[in-house]
Amino acid sequence: MGQSRFDPKQLGRAGEQRARNWYLSNGYELLEANWRCPDGEIDLILTRGDCVVFAEVKTRTSDRYGTPFQAVDSRKQRKLRQLIGQWLKQNPSGAFRTIRIDVVAVVGTTVEVREGVV
Repeated sequence: MGQSRFDPKQLGRAGEQRARNWYLSNGYELLEANWRCPDGEIDLILTRGDCVVFAEVKTRTSDRYGTPFQAVDSRKQRKLRQLIGQWLKQNPSGAFRTIRIDVVAVVGTTVEVREGVV
């Protein structure tokens, strides 16, 4: 078998960095990147004002096999909600009145953020 043209982990890291830069340039503060627990991972956790944002980042080289948004199906959405519940238990704070879940699609150098989609 031939060698892969790209490293999927490297592609994912690059996409998460682009997403992080988008949020930071739009006035968000990064709380955590790649927060992990035994059940999974949340890509980015950010805050702006009294809102905490949980961002799921999907990076692709193209839309050839569907958009990154299509990869966040109902199963993935349930998993995200479960992980967020665990994060909130570990990080109780009255500072956040609003919780939002975003999905970020990174294709090449293009970053598209859909707020509150999950």
